[in-house]
Amino acid sequence: MTSRHAAAQQAADSGTCTPAPDAPEGEPRVLRGLVGMLSANAASLSANRVLSIALPWFVLTTTGSVGKTGLVAFCQIVPYVVAQALAGPIIDRVGPKRISVAGDLASTVATAAAPLLYLTGNLSFGLLLGLLAVVGAADGPANGAKGLFVPAATRAARVPLERGTGLSAAVERTATTVGPAIAGVVVASFGSLYALWITACLFGVAALIVSTTLSDPVPEPHEVPVEEVDGYLSRLRQGAVFLRDAKLLRSIVCMLAVTNLLDQAFMSVLLPVWAKETGYGAGAIGLVVSVFAATSIVAALVAAGVAERMPRRTVFLIGLTLGGVPRFVAMAMGAPLWLVLAVLAVGGLGSGFVNPIVGAVTYELIPTPLLGRVKTLAQAVTWAGIPFGGLLGAGLVTVAGTSGALWIVGGLYLVAIGVPALNPEWAGMRKRTVPGASPVGAGHGEEDKASTASASREAAARESA
Repeated sequence: MTSRHAAAQQAADSGTCTPAPDAPEGEPRVLRGLVGMLSANAASLSANRVLSIALPWFVLTTTGSVGKTGLVAFCQIVPYVVAQALAGPIIDRVGPKRISVAGDLASTVATAAAPLLYLTGNLSFGLLLGLLAVVGAADGPANGAKGLFVPAATRAARVPLERGTGLSAAVERTATTVGPAIAGVVVASFGSLYALWITACLFGVAALIVSTTLSDPVPEPHEVPVEEVDGYLSRLRQGAVFLRDAKLLRSIVCMLAVTNLLDQAFMSVLLPVWAKETGYGAGAIGLVVSVFAATSIVAALVAAGVAERMPRRTVFLIGLTLGGVPRFVAMAMGAPLWLVLAVLAVGGLGSGFVNPIVGAVTYELIPTPLLGRVKTLAQAVTWAGIPFGGLLGAGLVTVAGTSGALWIVGGLYLVAIGVPALNPEWAGMRKRTVPGASPVGAGHGEEDKASTASASREAAARESA
């Protein structure tokens, strides 16, 4: 007899999980959850980005030690990644709302304690590292939990899932771009202590927004039931097994893990070395990052409006290719700065469509009861190679030179995208709808037939369970 977990796994294997229908006709359109989710993400992500600038500067100016400055970032990032990877079963058990609020409040207290203890003369370097570990360990699960509100918030707002994921991507990219700029202005004008206070306030605002506007998501009636297991380790293993056996999801995660590794090699080594060797200097680095970020924000906003009507697989692969490969070619061929910036602008437009589509597919493939443990593990896997990106970039420059390293990384990027995309399970990226529902942006023709076939498979799976 097929278990409920196996039925859900079979649906994910073939990419036939269906998104929840939009709210039925006659039900009110509720924007509170969507606005709350986006606002909470904006506050917490901005807090994280401000902290990433203010904290190293605070340590550098108060200790004068470059080694200690590097150590503080390590002590925050490692707990962040580890705690987020391990928090999934707890998020599913307790609920993302409680985890998000508790994590943001803990980050508020720990961040505010640092300048307060410094002003009273009681902040040792060891204590600062401990506070940063608390911030990282609390912020990782809190940010992971916030991502679980997207499906329910978009359904309540009666908009396509791609609109929710597109707006979320735009918020994330905006926070990544604007947050450091704000931190730089505050630090330069008032000092790093004020930036730390602002960080603590932003974490507190995020906790307040989540506690007053969001509710824990619940499984939709159309979903294939999942057999719940007891015990933390069993639930963690269940999420890992689901991620391992869901072919499409696993393929996407592995692809992004490799491209993130290559992106980090580019950002941490190849781009600075290229800027130095060409004589463009540090200003060119800022221009490259800013142009790419600006156009990717625009693209994410466009994706929020039109992505549900576009072929997911095609748009995803073209967007990821444009965002990754041409920049390496332009730089390796010695293109002038204006042409490199033009290539990066086009790449940003392509890249902006990637996260909205990945987010929508991920939410559709993972059953609601498993969302926390599977999504946090998936995100941890996609980040796993980032710490090694700098080592890869440095090694390639040493062996092949800057131009050779750019060609190699660009070629690896293309292989990382093209090889997994040839697998047949990628056909499951197309949007599926629930029979009887009329979701905004629903497809016609082949997608309607796919919906009916998917519903038949789900019904058979329920009966066998």
